[in-house]
Amino acid sequence: MTENNKPSGPDLTKGVSLTAFKDGKLLGHVGEEDVLLVQAGSEIFAIEPACSHYHGPLAEGLVVGDTIRCPWHHACFSLRTGEATRPPALNALAVWEVARDRDNIIVRRKREALTPPAAHRGAPTPEKFVIVGGGAAGFSAAETLRREGFAGAITMLSNDGAMPVDRPNLSKDYLAGNAPEDWLPLRGEDYYQNAGIDLRLNTDVAAIDAKTRSVTLGNGDRLPFDRLLLATGAEPVKLQIPGADQPHVHTLRSVADARAIIKAAGSARRALVIGASFIGLEVAASLRARKIEVHVVAPEERPMQKVLGAEMGDFVRSLHEENGVVFHLKDTVDNLDGMRATLKSGAVIEADLVVVGIGVKPRLALAEHAGLAADRGVSVSEYLETSVAGIFAAGDIARWPDPHSRQTIRVEHWVVAERQGQTAARNMLGRRERFDAVPFFWSQHYDVPINYVGHAEHFDDITIDGSISGRDCLLKYRKGGRVLAVASIYRDLDNLKAELEMERSHA
Repeated sequence: MTENNKPSGPDLTKGVSLTAFKDGKLLGHVGEEDVLLVQAGSEIFAIEPACSHYHGPLAEGLVVGDTIRCPWHHACFSLRTGEATRPPALNALAVWEVARDRDNIIVRRKREALTPPAAHRGAPTPEKFVIVGGGAAGFSAAETLRREGFAGAITMLSNDGAMPVDRPNLSKDYLAGNAPEDWLPLRGEDYYQNAGIDLRLNTDVAAIDAKTRSVTLGNGDRLPFDRLLLATGAEPVKLQIPGADQPHVHTLRSVADARAIIKAAGSARRALVIGASFIGLEVAASLRARKIEVHVVAPEERPMQKVLGAEMGDFVRSLHEENGVVFHLKDTVDNLDGMRATLKSGAVIEADLVVVGIGVKPRLALAEHAGLAADRGVSVSEYLETSVAGIFAAGDIARWPDPHSRQTIRVEHWVVAERQGQTAARNMLGRRERFDAVPFFWSQHYDVPINYVGHAEHFDDITIDGSISGRDCLLKYRKGGRVLAVASIYRDLDNLKAELEMERSHA
């Protein structure tokens, strides 16, 4: 249903002509429900029109085969079943039956909704699968195992106190006060019970023994496994200056971190954000939404220049400045004495809230102590298997052979972690599925989204189509004549097409 609570377009139960379609799609309604008609080849499908992730408009998405991809965050759905086939969406969409009489299309009854994965499909097996980590990759793997029909034991060990959550929301809408906390969990507590997933929160893992195929917990208990997934994620880099351990100095990674910042923001008048990373600037934007004065200190000449280039970096800076953020670039914080921050330049900033966003580092200790091959991350094959058979790694810790960039890479993107969790789960089941998804992430700054697909650690040149300052652009990052990555602002369909082109280039 649209925002004005009136159904969109024609009544599809009365029939519509193919000539009414635009770019192979038509938005209409069945009763009080909005329905999107999609032409894919010679077939016509009827599906719920809003992505189940953040309600992106699928009418503006990309049809690939018998699937449709969301223009906002690149989720993918089966047009036949409504199933969410690629993250970040988890929930299926409703689909309707379609009848066709030549060029006249009539939508009939809604099909029964897909049921979430059950605890057991078939007889239980003696196999024991253990997942270490409660983030995107670990959750996605556990859910995929059940979707794929695995009936053995799944134990998910997380040192966090919260159930797996939608982490990108922590620095965006939730921190800004635009999303309630009950939106954060990826699934409710009952999901884990119904799916037979033994989720253990506040649980530390002390060691992994590859020879005995067991995990030692922090309390000394030992847990045997037949297959293991390491998805320990990353942790914020700590600020190594005097005063960094004061209670008003925060990092942001967990729900507990976000709650602490929100609590402090309730009485704060001026915030200091150390670091002009994506996380740092998203925090700056969220704190400005709470009407707090914000200063950003970073050593770079331009924010995000290394990833996005000079012109996009200048735009990001001006966007934040238009919204009241004060930058102190080419500078660093030397010490924090109470509320007083002294910069290397000699400048002083009084701030009653400090948030440090100077990057994260992968949690590799468990893997290294277990003897797994590592190189600035846990080394994995194209199947996400480590140097020890039966032990897999996914998410922020995994360094894998990327077929598009033709390099071995490690990235810290939410959607990549989710997609790797899916692939790792299937390979734990013996499927031998290569991980070849093109990396994707998005960043939100006030009302401006930046979508980025591909991976370019270095680039020779950037071509810009459109206007960055006009907030309508597509940037291509090239090295050696090859497009390695594409960034866009409000060119969502073009960004989806770039992703598809990269996929097909190495298929």
